[in-house]
Amino acid sequence: MTMILVTGATDGLGLALARRLAAGGADVLVHGRDRDRVAAAAEAVGAAGSFIADFSRLADVRALADELPPLHALVNNAGVIAPERVVTKDGNELTFQVNHLAHFLLTLRLMPPRVVHVASGAQRVPDFEDLTLERGYEPWRAYGVSKLAQIMFSNELAARRPEVESVALHPATFMDTKMVRETIGTPHSTVEEGVEATARLVTAPGVSGQYFNGLEESRADAAAYDAEARERLWDVSEQLVA
Repeated sequence: MTMILVTGATDGLGLALARRLAAGGADVLVHGRDRDRVAAAAEAVGAAGSFIADFSRLADVRALADELPPLHALVNNAGVIAPERVVTKDGNELTFQVNHLAHFLLTLRLMPPRVVHVASGAQRVPDFEDLTLERGYEPWRAYGVSKLAQIMFSNELAARRPEVESVALHPATFMDTKMVRETIGTPHSTVEEGVEATARLVTAPGVSGQYFNGLEESRADAAAYDAEARERLWDVSEQLVA
C-alpha cells in the first residue's frame, strides 16, 4: 500500500483529496490542528491515521515529523491567509510560516520519495529584507509571497535532491472552499477540479521540478527559476526554522 500524508485535510481541497486517494487504495494520513475536526476527517476519509499539529508553532511541526511513519508521498496543502499581520511565537509572519516554513521544515525532516506542493497562481516575490511584512502588510500580498516561496522551494528541492520527486501546482482558481468564500466571495471553480489536478501529481511518478496550472504544465513567476533567489530562500528558511 502507498502511505500518503495530506496536510490541512480537515476541509476543502485537503479533505476531498484525502478521500479520493483513500478511495483509490492508498493508506492516507490526515493532518489538522483541531482534534475534533481531525477525528471527523479521518472517519469520513477512512484514513489509516490522523495527526494533530498547529503549523503556527514550529515545535508542533517537529513533533509531527517525529510521529509519522515512512511516507511514499507528502502533500503540502495546509494554508492560511491572515486578514491582519500576525507574528508567530517563532518570530515569523503567520501566513509565511504556515504556508511555507512549516512545510519546508516538515519536508526536510521526512524526505519522502514524492512531494506535491499545493501552491497558487497568486505569486509575489519575497522581500528578503522584510519577510515578516512589517512594511505594508496586505493579506493577498502575504499569501502570494508564501505561495511563490512554496514553488521556489519545490524547484530547489528537485534540483538539490534528485532522489525526491518534487512538483508544485495551482490546483484551480478560487475553488469553492471556506477560505475562498471568506475572502473572495463567489467561487470560480469546483473543489473537484483541484482534486483532479492534485491527485494526478500525487500518483504520477517521474514528474519533478515542474509547476502545473491545473492539469497543464505551466510557468510560475520568474523567481521560481532564479537559482540565486532559490538558494537564498532556502538558506533563510533554514535559519528561520532552526
